[in-house]
Amino acid sequence: MSPARKTSRNTNTYRCRECGWTTAKWVGRCGECQQWGTIEEAGGPTVARTSAARTVETPARPIADVDASLAQFSSTGIQEFDRVLGGGLVPGAVILMAGEPGVGKSTLLLDVASTFARGTSVSKGADASESGAASSGLASSGADPSEGGHRAHDVLYVTGEESAAQVKLRADRIGAVADTLFLASETDLGAALAHMDKVSPSLLVVDSVQTLASAEVEGAAGGVTQVREVAASIIAEAKKRNMTTLLVGHVTKEGTIAGPRLLEHLVDVVCQFEGDKNSRIRMLRAVKNRFGPTDEVGCFDLLEDGIEGVSDPSGLFVSRTAHPVAGTCLTITMEGRRPLLAEVQALLDESATAQPRRATAGLDSARTAMLLAVLQRRAGFNVGKLDCYLSTVGGVRLNEPAADLATVMALASAAEDKPLPRRLVVFGEVGLAGEVRAVPGIRQRINEVARLGFTHVMVPASPAGVGEVPEGVHVKEVASVVDAVDTLFPSRS
Repeated sequence: MSPARKTSRNTNTYRCRECGWTTAKWVGRCGECQQWGTIEEAGGPTVARTSAARTVETPARPIADVDASLAQFSSTGIQEFDRVLGGGLVPGAVILMAGEPGVGKSTLLLDVASTFARGTSVSKGADASESGAASSGLASSGADPSEGGHRAHDVLYVTGEESAAQVKLRADRIGAVADTLFLASETDLGAALAHMDKVSPSLLVVDSVQTLASAEVEGAAGGVTQVREVAASIIAEAKKRNMTTLLVGHVTKEGTIAGPRLLEHLVDVVCQFEGDKNSRIRMLRAVKNRFGPTDEVGCFDLLEDGIEGVSDPSGLFVSRTAHPVAGTCLTITMEGRRPLLAEVQALLDESATAQPRRATAGLDSARTAMLLAVLQRRAGFNVGKLDCYLSTVGGVRLNEPAADLATVMALASAAEDKPLPRRLVVFGEVGLAGEVRAVPGIRQRINEVARLGFTHVMVPASPAGVGEVPEGVHVKEVASVVDAVDTLFPSRS
């Protein structure tokens, strides 16, 4: 009889350090997350499955008996930040905020920490008598419940990128100093956990999760193993203490969050802080949110003395000229569920080379080339041999197809050298056949046009029509680019 073959329990396995996928042999590419070079030897034989515990700390109970007041929203005091989070901070929630270096993440979170420490509104939807430390977990023991529904909270700000003195300088500059805001400069995870034991904060801010490291785990700070250990430890403390936690995360050169993808799965909310370094405007988007929508956008203005929320940013992306200028067209774009007024500018000039230039800023270059071809082929504008320059105002990026018609009208205005009416707003998607397609939120966009004081709006035609129109607004429905050109430039027809 041949000798018995060894079973897989006595052989080593290989595991992906990004997603945890395992395989019996080494491969160059993970079969789960498709990442290259992430497979490493797990080592040792496979251990037996975990057996059930004899006792549990908190037994399972019917969902109807769970106290929902423990997860009520509490305002941060910054309206735009609350908008993105879905209403404010939730006790025990872990929020990851990522963004490029210098975009203003630390400034925003320091402002949030100080505002929350000085005292924010009582939990949304909860009675003042029910929002103490026992119910919401957000009020500090020294809070005075008689201060008009506002209470101070203990906040711990752990920084691993700067010294405490450097953070204090920024806090003095932006006015973010509070008596109950505690500051610790630490890069050791054990020391940071000790600070949590001493302060017992209602809100914890960690700047950043890639700078902390555990002495009990191998690897340098920022490595996959360290980030996983740091995140797991902090999240466990947040759930145990019912402590809201804000984590700052670095991004790679591709713009994705650095570290294992597991980090985004573990946290409750993932926010992306965006902005052009040449502009003061910053956008905060929720990529993942267990407590609210993921299509909300917060707008902030980064100033020398701090950062401020912009509740009505429509006028920030429009140029201010005394007289109408050819080649400009206004449109309404949807940033999440918020309509924003934006302006597209076009400039056409004779080309000095055999290959005309196509330069864009704030618009997709491939889609711009398509719209130029549609304008020439379907509407009869000879723009193929001209240099084309297209840009948006204020550094805003127009990625949605609803800006197509405004781009085409800006190009047509530049080609005709005739300005469009000043009180006109245009939106709609343009197809290769020259048709103008419907876009989401037509009624909401028209209402925003009326609110801003514009009198004329050009929209895609639909069989059901646009419905009731606000008083003083004239709506023109167009089915194709030719209809739009004939309406705005009747001399061509």
